[in-house]
Amino acid sequence: MAGKVLAGLAVLLGFVGQKPAVDRTTHGPGPSPGIVLSSEEGEEYFRSTHKCTTTLQALSGTPLRQDGLNPDVLYPWRAKSAGLGRVKRDWIIPPIRVSENSKHVPEYLVQIKSDKVFSGEVIYKLEGPGVDQEPKNLFEIEDKTGWIKSMMPLDREKHNRFTLKAFALSLSGERLENPTTIQIYVLDQNDNRPKFIQEEFIGYVPEFSIPGTSVLTVAALDADDPSTDNAALSYTITAQESFPRYSINKTMFGINNETGVIYTRDVGLDRDVAQSFLLTLQVADMSGLGLTSRGKAIIHIRDINNHAPQFHPDTYSMFAMENKVGEDLGRVNATDKDEQNGENWRITYSIIRGDSAGNFAIRTEPNTNEGIISVEKPLDFESRAEYRLTVRADNDVPLSVRAASEQAHTATVSIRVLNENEAPRFYRNPIEVAIPESTAPDTVLVSDIAHDPDNAKLRFEIIQDPERWLMINHETGEIRARKAFNIRSPYVRNNKYMAVVKVTDLDTGGVSARASLVITLWETNDFPPVLVPLSGTVCRDRTSDLTQMGLLLSAMDQDLTPHADPFTFALADADIAANWTVIPLNETHAVLQPLIDIHWGEFFVPITVSDSGSPARSSSALVNVTVCPCDRAGGCTTMAAAAIFGARVGISFIALIIITASATLLLLLLLLAMAVRGCTSHSVRKGGGLLVCESDDDVRDNVFNYNEQGGGEEDEDAFNIDLLRSRSDMVPFPETFNQPGSGLPKRKQPLRKDAPYNLPSPRYPRKPPADPTNIEDFINDGLDIADNDPNVPPYDTALIYDYEGDGSLAGSLSSIASIGSDEDQDYDYLNDWGPRFKKLANMYEPR
Repeated sequence: MAGKVLAGLAVLLGFVGQKPAVDRTTHGPGPSPGIVLSSEEGEEYFRSTHKCTTTLQALSGTPLRQDGLNPDVLYPWRAKSAGLGRVKRDWIIPPIRVSENSKHVPEYLVQIKSDKVFSGEVIYKLEGPGVDQEPKNLFEIEDKTGWIKSMMPLDREKHNRFTLKAFALSLSGERLENPTTIQIYVLDQNDNRPKFIQEEFIGYVPEFSIPGTSVLTVAALDADDPSTDNAALSYTITAQESFPRYSINKTMFGINNETGVIYTRDVGLDRDVAQSFLLTLQVADMSGLGLTSRGKAIIHIRDINNHAPQFHPDTYSMFAMENKVGEDLGRVNATDKDEQNGENWRITYSIIRGDSAGNFAIRTEPNTNEGIISVEKPLDFESRAEYRLTVRADNDVPLSVRAASEQAHTATVSIRVLNENEAPRFYRNPIEVAIPESTAPDTVLVSDIAHDPDNAKLRFEIIQDPERWLMINHETGEIRARKAFNIRSPYVRNNKYMAVVKVTDLDTGGVSARASLVITLWETNDFPPVLVPLSGTVCRDRTSDLTQMGLLLSAMDQDLTPHADPFTFALADADIAANWTVIPLNETHAVLQPLIDIHWGEFFVPITVSDSGSPARSSSALVNVTVCPCDRAGGCTTMAAAAIFGARVGISFIALIIITASATLLLLLLLLAMAVRGCTSHSVRKGGGLLVCESDDDVRDNVFNYNEQGGGEEDEDAFNIDLLRSRSDMVPFPETFNQPGSGLPKRKQPLRKDAPYNLPSPRYPRKPPADPTNIEDFINDGLDIADNDPNVPPYDTALIYDYEGDGSLAGSLSSIASIGSDEDQDYDYLNDWGPRFKKLANMYEPR
């Protein structure tokens, strides 16, 4: 039919043009001839073709399409060129339509012919997909006649369109015409069944949904041309089955045959009756008249909260032990008809009456949906022995408006409290007491500290008291002070002393309780300040600084602030105030200074020092002050130096040199005299009268050298008078060391560990008497004072140092040098002592 239409069009166009352009000769068995147009006739051809579109459609029954044609090929005369020229003829081939799955193969589709055929032989070639490109060998062209034919059935679902290029060549292979494009469209046939996109569709719909509620949408695909009826799909539900089976017999669901939307058709979707539905689906193409396929859809009925929980039973009885917290007492049970383990099935329990103090709590056990009642606060049998609770059950999700009107259900729970022997209870823990450290013993600190809930008899005791400062009445619990407190105890931290009190129930199987006792001590003024130092040096030179012109005083107080510093220093005697004054330096120090020019000597100045306590405490002491001229270090100079350098009259440099030379000469003479005396006291040479000291190599003179100043070896009972001197004359008191103005060197002095220095010592004689006749009185006075000194051991015992004893087997070594002549002595026995004594024997051989 199409070939006839094209042939008629060619005849029609041939009469329209000025010269014939259509070859009506039949060149092959196909139904349609080839068409060749000149470039001048092209535009008129397409104009006529456009006018005849309706006629062609009516004749062929198939619309003609010109989409996909190249305008440059169709209208080559419209292309711009640089100059004027003749437009060449091009081939114009309309689109070719071929049905898929055609059984008539090979099938002639169209014939092409070049106008160069009259000038010589033409060879036609065809290229493109379906010819020499994949899929190959679908189309061929007869190179002599130009007929294009299909070689095998086509499949539109694989290739719905082919674009080929045709060439006209000379025998030598020269291109005679520009290549033309040939469009081949494959016409669809209904050769594919529609298929659902899923094997099984699953949807959900709430129970009691109204008709018309959308549930889900099903869909199918058809591989045929969607622009034709071959892919026009129609959906239907062919069967419905409920679970449990036969629970609902009426049709509950429908489907839109065009969109595939499944919806509810009727009322009565109750999940308690049917939980799900199985629908059998069918889809058909050609709007339901073509090929068909089947599928299925499962629709689950979604639960809504349309049932309120109900108690079964609604009364319960439980028991609780007093003073037990966190224990479970029992369970209450409420049931819900909604979907088990679903959100509408969950129950929340609450106590709405009977527990205003919040002693109980209730929680839900997630697996069984039961309510568990437990004790939240300790129960007291003596206060309340029974509780009656009202418990309500509610769903976690609010009740749906589609549910029947049901009220929240309640249950009654009776709880009896069981009595037990309770431990005594302290009214407060810790027990806090604040007292001064000077609290007198036997003072009541605290009473009525505990009680027993069961009114049992109690026994009190203190189980921790490291300083043993406390005592307690075992029956009443009254706590008293056993002895005085000391805030400086190592067990007092931050002014707090800790103790532990225990109280025990004396009933059978009695229990006990403990509490901490915290005693806060506040400082009181218990100790007076002590003045230090009690002796020192005051420089007589007024050109020195203030600390050297006076004695630096301080004080020590065992109390703490505010009962210690600042200290107040004052003169204790008004008569002394005419000669001395005390000048404050800071809160802890002052300077004792003379007001007049005092000569050398020792003075005793009474000083009073007071602290800042309330009330204030004070103490007085005699300060031994030595007034003397001082050297640069602040110490007293000797009397001779004071006479020389302390004089007001100046001394010349030459006189100073003379004095120094004289002192040096005197020293040399003394050394020479001591050397001569030492030589004469040992020995002289045997044959001479000269006093010449023997050589140090002489063994007899180098046995022992004591450098004694006494009466020789025989005077072994001599007594050293230095042992009887006052300790204050030899070693200063420890508290005077390193004190400014004391005149002592600044270094650490030795201190006896067995001598307490906290008590005043008696005054020892400071200087020995110049007259030897008074030595006995001096010694007796020192011994008497030492006997009464509480700070030192008894120094009056006789102490002998470096004593050899009278019974020595060695005898006196002085006999070697005391013999007037060694000729009477026989030294031959030295030869028998060995070779080491031969030299000594040779020295004493008779000559």
